[in-house]
Amino acid sequence: MPFEWQIGWRYTRAGRSGRRNGFISFISLVSVIGIALGVAALIIVLSVMNGFQKKVRDRMLAAIPHVELRDAQGLALPDWSALAQRARELPQVREAAPFVAVQSLLARGETMRGAVVRGVLPEHEPRLTELASQLAREGTLAKLQPGQWRILLGSEMARQLGVIEGDSVTIITPGGQVTPAGVVPRLKQFTVAGIFHVGHYEYDSGLALIHLDDAARLYRTGGPTGVQLQLVDQQQARAVAEQLRGRLGPDVMVTDWTRTNAAWYDAVQIEKRMMFIILTLIVAVAAFNLVSTLVMTVTDKRADIAILRTLGASPRSIMAIFMVQGAASGLIGTVAGVLGGVLVAFNIDVIVPTIERALGVSFLPGSIYLITQMPSDPQMADILPISLISVLLAFAATLYPSWRASRVNPAEALRYE
Repeated sequence: MPFEWQIGWRYTRAGRSGRRNGFISFISLVSVIGIALGVAALIIVLSVMNGFQKKVRDRMLAAIPHVELRDAQGLALPDWSALAQRARELPQVREAAPFVAVQSLLARGETMRGAVVRGVLPEHEPRLTELASQLAREGTLAKLQPGQWRILLGSEMARQLGVIEGDSVTIITPGGQVTPAGVVPRLKQFTVAGIFHVGHYEYDSGLALIHLDDAARLYRTGGPTGVQLQLVDQQQARAVAEQLRGRLGPDVMVTDWTRTNAAWYDAVQIEKRMMFIILTLIVAVAAFNLVSTLVMTVTDKRADIAILRTLGASPRSIMAIFMVQGAASGLIGTVAGVLGGVLVAFNIDVIVPTIERALGVSFLPGSIYLITQMPSDPQMADILPISLISVLLAFAATLYPSWRASRVNPAEALRYE
């Protein structure tokens, strides 16, 4: 091992015999602890944010498809099966099914609520969304039969309308019928065949399912208005959508779930970036505490530096000694922070309930939040950049004090020794 590494590591483990050495060691320890706490906090916070994002995304995608294909003019698709077959040529596309989706009003007595009425095929839909798969297992989806005029409502929508299974609701279509008395909206009464719960308020309060044939007749579309796709990897939705646009041409409008829910998706991404920047500043503050530690060490070791210079050590070697000392402190703090942060992130489902029981509080009460347990999803894509940035900041903090150490004049340093 080069002597610069040996001496730098020895200074890192400096004893606490003297008052000054003890104070320097204390400042060094505080810097290491600060780096460790900053790194751990960054990993824990980003893991919890990933957990919430995954929970909300999974509940969202339980009710909607990954990608939708529609006619660019808003017309019915003349041959949806041919369009679905062309989409299936991409290896990322797993399933495809037709649908009709129209914004409508649902009425029960004097109460009216807006909703997206979605016409689906019960035999195809379970392969597209988790919601339809669950309804199929329960036997509820099979109740949607063509010509029976039955409807499935979200739990919040049913509560707002005050209906239960077996009650009737009226769908008011957006397009009217021209009569001698003027434009009269088209109305159709449906029987509530079931109530579903997604766990996402937007869809529990604004989604209704009917049979595809009933939707085509009610809205006079003449057939499906779109094809919905399920992908092998939902995270590749934007990339797959771009490929489909190039493959299907301008006559087909392609939208993926990240653009359908662009406000939520972009907000999550921006929030995560800002949180990363804010917490990285905490790590930076702790890392630059190493500057004061090294400056005091250089001042305390001026005689040692002078002796090393007289023995033939070059300024570059002196600089390397103190860079090793600072980098070692940063590396120790980073490793400790990563281990602590990952340990907490993987066991947060045990730690948070323990704290709640000890304090007698609930951080996520079920009466307010849909998610009642603190989720966590540690990802290597977050942990590696955090570790790298922490080590680089610690290394950057060593440059100036190490350079000052290399500029010490041996004659002046030994004058009063």
